[in-house]
Amino acid sequence: MAMIPRGMQVPARWRLLACGLFLMASCSIAAGADEGIVDVHALPQIEGAVEDISRPDPYSVEYRVPTRQAVTLPAVQKLLSDNGWVPYVMPLEEKSSLLKFRKGRQGLSVHFTQAPGRPDQSVVYYTTDRIYGNVPFPEGASDIVFDGTRPYLGCIAPTPLDATSDFYSSQMAAIGWQKLTPETAARWTRGLDETVPNGLRAFYAHADSKETGFYQQKPVMLTLTRRDDGRTHVDIRVAPFALPGELKADSDLAGLPRPSPTKTAMGLGSASDNKREMSAAAMAELPAVLAFYHRELAARGWHEDGSAPLAPGDEVAIKISSAEETGLLRLGRKYDFTMVSLTAQLKDSALAARAKAKKEADDKFLGDALGAAKQLITADEARRKVQAAALSDAPLNALADSKTPLPLPENAEGVNFEGGEGRLEFSSSSSVKALTAFYRASLKPAGWKEQPSVINQPNMAMMEFSKSGKSISMTVMQMGPKVNVSANGSGLVIAAAKPVEAKSRQAKVVQTKSKEPLTPDPDSALPVPTQHSSTGISSTKFPGSEQSFRTELEASIPAELGEVLAFYRTELTNRGWQEKADGAIVTAERAELAFTSPEGPAVLKLGRARDETTVSLVQRNPQAAAKADIMPKAGQARLMLGNMGPKEASLTINNQTVKIAAGAGGPQSPKGPMLDLPPGKYQYALRLPGRPARTESLTVAAGDAWGLLVGPNGDVLPLQMY
Repeated sequence: MAMIPRGMQVPARWRLLACGLFLMASCSIAAGADEGIVDVHALPQIEGAVEDISRPDPYSVEYRVPTRQAVTLPAVQKLLSDNGWVPYVMPLEEKSSLLKFRKGRQGLSVHFTQAPGRPDQSVVYYTTDRIYGNVPFPEGASDIVFDGTRPYLGCIAPTPLDATSDFYSSQMAAIGWQKLTPETAARWTRGLDETVPNGLRAFYAHADSKETGFYQQKPVMLTLTRRDDGRTHVDIRVAPFALPGELKADSDLAGLPRPSPTKTAMGLGSASDNKREMSAAAMAELPAVLAFYHRELAARGWHEDGSAPLAPGDEVAIKISSAEETGLLRLGRKYDFTMVSLTAQLKDSALAARAKAKKEADDKFLGDALGAAKQLITADEARRKVQAAALSDAPLNALADSKTPLPLPENAEGVNFEGGEGRLEFSSSSSVKALTAFYRASLKPAGWKEQPSVINQPNMAMMEFSKSGKSISMTVMQMGPKVNVSANGSGLVIAAAKPVEAKSRQAKVVQTKSKEPLTPDPDSALPVPTQHSSTGISSTKFPGSEQSFRTELEASIPAELGEVLAFYRTELTNRGWQEKADGAIVTAERAELAFTSPEGPAVLKLGRARDETTVSLVQRNPQAAAKADIMPKAGQARLMLGNMGPKEASLTINNQTVKIAAGAGGPQSPKGPMLDLPPGKYQYALRLPGRPARTESLTVAAGDAWGLLVGPNGDVLPLQMY
């Protein structure tokens, strides 16, 4: 930053230019000078100061000095005091590191920092303060507490009472304050109480003035009190009759009432906590604050149970109670504030009732969660059975002209082979049983030896083959209406191989026209013909909720695809659904249509399998998803993780590892970890203590929300939530 050391020699031509600029600037400054604002750039600075001129500001200045803060602070205080600046502190800010000074009707704030990277140097900041309510400081006064916004002044004058009274009589008038009489004060009050034991009191008002900066100034009360040491205590504050007599309620703090206006306020706890506290400095007289709490506490069902012992600083202490809590209200005076302290503590009976209610709620939530998990598992099993029923067990033939080292079945779809990496993936409409039989029959004659495997289920099988030092690992798993096959190993590696894609041989479509028109099943939540060979409906929602995020119908209909398509167009239109023309696909073998339903977007997919038409109808409810905070970000998918097991689990996906605490997604932690992912296919690995990692895959699309729930036995249940 740009710096100019004080005392630096400047070339003559620079001085000449500076004089010209000064003459031009002085004309405009004189025209718009504000006597209430000090020129901070003209203030004295410590010897050796280097001023920062990189950010010119007429209201603040910053300079660096070659001394530590502990040395710089008293030096600046003395420097400013020697130049007529009087130090003071703000009410309730006695421990602030910010220094405050006043000179006439000008104010100044000073603070310090250590120079960056130089503990032996410090930086001094001067900032202007505007004083809106100026009152005189007695010369030589001590213990000065001042706030120029109201104003408030508390100090000790070194002179006796009479001399101090004479000082204020002359100096208040000199800066425009006019002493009030009962007649001139009639607009505010019916009488002036000027009686003070061992002292005197007077009231003053000040008219609006552009020259002195006063605007809508409230009358003030001057109180002078004789001290035992011969000095005089001075107190100037807004006159009580100019303060609000009835206070309005501000926003609650910690669920407890707060009056308005306040200078400071803070709260600890909330209405659901066992203990809560609220404290504030109210800008009002104590009777007005007390009346506020009489009113507000009664309106909230609190009762006053008598006085409590006074603590230091208290003027009022009242015990209070409600049906569930006991509390204590303390009021006292400090400076011109009424200090408020309000605490509330749950009764033992209420604590026990809350604990019981929480346990019952937790038990209910856990029961609902386990019930929902069982329903989801049951629905998932039913859906898999429906999908498996549509898969073909018919023997498979090898696809002709395949360029992969591993034979492909004739109905392989979406083939992705990377010979350099030794990876092969594809999907098929045949069953797990048919595909495993195909590969066992194809690889054994070629000399491949199969290793025993413990995973050989109707919906998933794993196979290991070896031959001449090479190996192939295969996973055959049902994924929705298709079976996914993935293989890898050295037996698939081909040098300099390029990824290839193979197209499946289109199966011959045999469509049998139904004997009678398709009629809707009246008991189904989503339309399905009564002439179905299989059907299943599932929905996803949180325990205790009545709204589903996603409802899916799957069915198999012994009818032509065209008939089924016509049925759904008619039935969905009758339900108020509107078909969207964009992106519609209709062929002899498949159809995919998008709809807008009253609850939200929906998609109908039709296909052919085993001489029947397969149906997948999915309806989403974005309003329910957004309310439950499972709605993914635009263009992304959301993954929600839960763990019903007894031990912490960790899941790695998309190069991120997330720990899933035991019980996450349960009553103690209803919301488990969540991830937002770009659309795509992901491999994920689940790790549990003492168990080998389990690797699975998950394909997500933009707008999807999936849940991965770790079961008590370590199984992972993937569930599309939205």
